[in-house]
Amino acid sequence: MTGRGSGSRAAPYLFLTPAIVLFALFLALPIGYTAYLSLRATKVSGLGLGRGARREVYVGFANFADAIGDSELWAGWLRVLGYGAMVLVVMLGLALLFALLLDSAHVRLARFSRIAIFLPYAVPGVAATLLWGFLYLPSLSPAQGLLSAIGGEADLLGAGTVVYSMANVAVWGGVGFNMLVLYTTLRAVPRTYYEAARIDGAGELTIALRVKIPILTPAIILTTVFSLIATIQVFTEPTTLRPLTNTISSTWSPLMKVYRDAFVTGNLYSAAATSIVVAAIALVLSFGFLRVVRDRAFEERR
Repeated sequence: MTGRGSGSRAAPYLFLTPAIVLFALFLALPIGYTAYLSLRATKVSGLGLGRGARREVYVGFANFADAIGDSELWAGWLRVLGYGAMVLVVMLGLALLFALLLDSAHVRLARFSRIAIFLPYAVPGVAATLLWGFLYLPSLSPAQGLLSAIGGEADLLGAGTVVYSMANVAVWGGVGFNMLVLYTTLRAVPRTYYEAARIDGAGELTIALRVKIPILTPAIILTTVFSLIATIQVFTEPTTLRPLTNTISSTWSPLMKVYRDAFVTGNLYSAAATSIVVAAIALVLSFGFLRVVRDRAFEERR
């Protein structure tokens, strides 16, 4: 009996072992190594030639001070905040609109519409950005021909328009996933709620505004947090479009600066410190947003 009881108590830990090992190897260990590198630097002796001329030394928080004082990093943050404001509003607004339309009582071709809206999310980010990038090129873009026909011109990869072009790629790819989350939440709601509202004389618009959106509030907040984190980490779109235009710098976003420091200039220590600063800011923004809306999200009342 004792052996059987001990085996039963150990069973959950046995099942958790693969997840714990994967978490340690691919998340905890890299984070720990990044923190270690952020506190180090390379010290060069003499001309930097010969054995022992370059060695790794402990520098404390000097790399963090350099990262926080780097104007390129904060310029990248400003660009990402402007980009994120557009992406979040448009993407989540369209996702909510499509979810409400697909859940309405008079919708037609609902299955085809769900697949059509979700399909762009299944396209890899690099492939989607390349697709849109070639469509943005003046020599290939159908929009350029349309603008020329009406007497206008627009460089979709120009300095004033490239951020909108990148936002379009993100919205095109992200609406489907967020729509599916919101639509799934709506489908889990008992139909009797809507039937009671119709008996009271409410139309489809009133039901959407007064019944469905309040029910969707926790899901909307959840998708907003996920989208906020993804927007802060924007890397694929500007990096993929960069070879097609000279209006995107190598430090356009914070993560692009981390990549440049680590793999172009070879300063892994600075890149490690900058990545931790970026992660800390993302953590503050996401948890700060959750703290502001937690009463609505988790139905807490003070």
